[in-house]
Amino acid sequence: MDKACKMRYKTMDSPLGKIEISGCAQGLHEIRLHDRKTPDPGPTEAPALPELLGCPEEMTEPLVQCVAWLDAYFREPSVLPGLPLPAIHHPIFQRGSFTARVLRKLLELVKFGDTVSYQQLAALAGNPKAARAVGGAMRSNPVPILIPCHRVICSSGAMGNYTGGLATKEWLLAHEGRLAGKPTYPGGSYLAGTRRRALGGTPSPHPAGRDGCVWE
Repeated sequence: MDKACKMRYKTMDSPLGKIEISGCAQGLHEIRLHDRKTPDPGPTEAPALPELLGCPEEMTEPLVQCVAWLDAYFREPSVLPGLPLPAIHHPIFQRGSFTARVLRKLLELVKFGDTVSYQQLAALAGNPKAARAVGGAMRSNPVPILIPCHRVICSSGAMGNYTGGLATKEWLLAHEGRLAGKPTYPGGSYLAGTRRRALGGTPSPHPAGRDGCVWE
């Protein structure tokens, strides 16, 4: 991290357990899940209001925005498009790397309730043959949920892996699918609308099961 960064750390409760966010005045550095609960695979009602643990006066503007965004994500996703995304100030985004490009494309194009395959995301980032590298980028994501690596699945429709745990990935997709009125996982659709929008209406020419899904 930048030596000039004066770091602030805040923890909030969530349906997934405690979430720690860290950042400086320039932007968010990390989102981490701590003491993860085993979430219900298919919640039937709005989750409890996340409780902020710590002193709000110590929070930088990016942390305030991140808390508001996560609160809305769990409780009222319909307001997310109207909320500012916190600036992200992490070394991974300060370089013109393939990983940074992949994460930016994921944040910009794959919205709440949608999914994309590793291979499609590689194509969006400019290298259709780099599906395995996309898996590596998902592992390197410093701000999960905000940058939605849980929405990246296999071309076959299989879940793939997730550094936060498969149960967490299933819960996040089920949470989004339920509130967006779309099929959820396991057994959900591949959400072809996302594929058509992301790839300009052209179906993927790549066979299922060869998109690096085990590399996340």
